[in-house]
Amino acid sequence: MTSTTHHETGTTTAPWVLHPDRALPADPALRRVAREVYDATRGLPIVSMHGHVDAALLADDAAFGDPAALLVTPDHYLVRLLVAQGTSPHGAPGVRGVQDLGAAPLASAPAGTAPAETDPRTIWRRFCAGWRIYRGTPTRYWLEHVLVEVFEAPVRPSAATADELFDHLVDRLSRPQFRPRALFERFGIETLATTDPAQSALADHARLAADGWGERVVPTFRPDPLLHVDRADWGAQVAELGSAAGTDVVDYGTYLDALRERRAAFVAAGARATDHGHLTADTTPMDETDAARVLDRALRGVVTAPEARAFAAHMLFQMAAMSAEDGLVMQLHPGVLRDHCAGVARAYGPDRGYDVPERTEYVRALRPVLDAFGHHPGFRMIAFTVDETAYSRELAPLAGVYPALRLGAPWWFLDSPDGMRRFREAVTDTAGFYNTSGFVDDTRAFCSVPARHDLARRIDAGFLARLVAEHRLDLDEAVETAVDLAYHLPRASYPSPRGPVR
Repeated sequence: MTSTTHHETGTTTAPWVLHPDRALPADPALRRVAREVYDATRGLPIVSMHGHVDAALLADDAAFGDPAALLVTPDHYLVRLLVAQGTSPHGAPGVRGVQDLGAAPLASAPAGTAPAETDPRTIWRRFCAGWRIYRGTPTRYWLEHVLVEVFEAPVRPSAATADELFDHLVDRLSRPQFRPRALFERFGIETLATTDPAQSALADHARLAADGWGERVVPTFRPDPLLHVDRADWGAQVAELGSAAGTDVVDYGTYLDALRERRAAFVAAGARATDHGHLTADTTPMDETDAARVLDRALRGVVTAPEARAFAAHMLFQMAAMSAEDGLVMQLHPGVLRDHCAGVARAYGPDRGYDVPERTEYVRALRPVLDAFGHHPGFRMIAFTVDETAYSRELAPLAGVYPALRLGAPWWFLDSPDGMRRFREAVTDTAGFYNTSGFVDDTRAFCSVPARHDLARRIDAGFLARLVAEHRLDLDEAVETAVDLAYHLPRASYPSPRGPVR
């Protein structure tokens, strides 16, 4: 790659190249060991069992849109930091809110809601002008990997290079080798799990299966909107569930029947897991008569908030019971208060970056499910958290004794280099390595999947290198463990319901 001259400034820079030892330990002795450990994992296939890539992306296999639509507007990690700097002298010019980065108002948005910026080059310039804001963040790491390793970007983002970089990306996105399926192959993805509404017809998965991709891209059953009976759209969601299941949902029994039917449809389509993002981890079951009464009140639109909270906890218990029957792994990742800014949510919808973690209790909350199913040979739960205080005090001890429970990888606000290191330091003493799930990327950004897995492999290599240097592991054990964490544990943690759980 040759040097590049920036016409705005007249300066010449060397081509943009990422350091091969990025995110490995700074200490030279540890770094040498970490390189050897990382070298054993860097080329392994990617097993991406928890994420939010849209199956339609791969079913359609159409060329991506412009760089802003691909890399800026849908990335809530990226958007939130630019919006947070909206009134700062270091912020990107013109960014006052999510609309300035392409977020379109809802049809139901309040009068006077600011319209979305629709010019992709303007959005891209705003992002590039704010590049310094990402220093030290995982967003910076992922974006660097995507831009350099995936799209061969010649220069770093900046106000001066924005147009050059935009034009470069437009050129790459127009080429067949940068379409979704070609990148899937290039990324070395072995299996990718999407996350899908319980009432989804899974039409895109059917198209993928018809093309021979049915074992490579699998759905995940996400019933959250159906389990929170005080949601404004709950009635419409339940009507869709009944339609998809071929069942009229008129009472508690038919409600459960419809959920079971949809779970069976997901299993038939290759699903390995369910996914639950409740605010709390509470799994306290209700008396069945009381549960039926609450469901009846919900169908009549008169349910109270306390009833809804109790019913949501009860339904997590019911989901665990169903998982013990059908073999779908139960993923639970509570503790995030969604849409902290109600005004942004009303105007622009969810997933705009205004989700904030809160303290989460697990010991008593998970006791009902673990007491009932923690030793069940057909049940597996993977528990995630965004509350680091729970790692060593609650989750690692639980995962270190119940055969059915595994501890999920650092998630969302914790999937940073330092967050991943802290995770290993907090949980390994009590849970070891083999009561964890291996890495999951939890991303909507398809092009960042390899970046996130690469970072996890580097951080694990560094942690294991320290154990080798302290003579707590031999090098061959560290290499074997790294391979297990990167590849074998994710495969084992998410088995097909048709096979044994362990």
